[in-house]
Amino acid sequence: MLTALFDFILHIDVHLGAIIQTYGGLSYAILFAIIFVETGLVFFPFLPGDSLLFAAGAFSAIGSLSLGWVLGLMMVAAIIGDTVNYWIGHFFGEKLVENPKIPINREHIEETQRFFDKHGGKTIILARFVPIVRTFAPFVAGIGKMKYGQFFSYNVIGGTSWVLIATLAGYFFGNIPFVRDNFSLVVLGIVGVSIVPMIIPLIKKWIKHE
Repeated sequence: MLTALFDFILHIDVHLGAIIQTYGGLSYAILFAIIFVETGLVFFPFLPGDSLLFAAGAFSAIGSLSLGWVLGLMMVAAIIGDTVNYWIGHFFGEKLVENPKIPINREHIEETQRFFDKHGGKTIILARFVPIVRTFAPFVAGIGKMKYGQFFSYNVIGGTSWVLIATLAGYFFGNIPFVRDNFSLVVLGIVGVSIVPMIIPLIKKWIKHE
């Protein structure tokens, strides 16, 4: 049963139609919670943020959800989520990372730190479009004691841009027959495009060592 529940959460974007039919207006709260948890709690980098927003946009286009409510609530969830994650990193980051009993992948922390080394504060914006790094960026910013005022401005720009782009992409393209009939493939494509910024540096590094 736990395995089925875990699988359902991981693929909640695919099940969004059933969720809307079953829970109606409460679907907004479920969407809010998923986006908040993915961005706000460093233990859940695997949740399907990009594809969930895309699916929400597609269902908004056919009237199952209100586009205005989806955009507004998801922006708030994304911004609050990163804010919570920042303060967790600020006050407890080092202890959490050093504790072997807490399931935080050190490699993800190091990958995010490399992002910061390369892009500086803009990482908070760019990371929104990169799964896993998106979850760890505010946490690492908190550990690094980035000034909150600076972090907050990047947070608002990044969270707003991410929600707008992912949701409106679903709104305008999610119900094209090919996209609708091959939604699982489209989701994989979204994830693939999202991880390109992580793959390119690895390819460059591999080429240099050849």
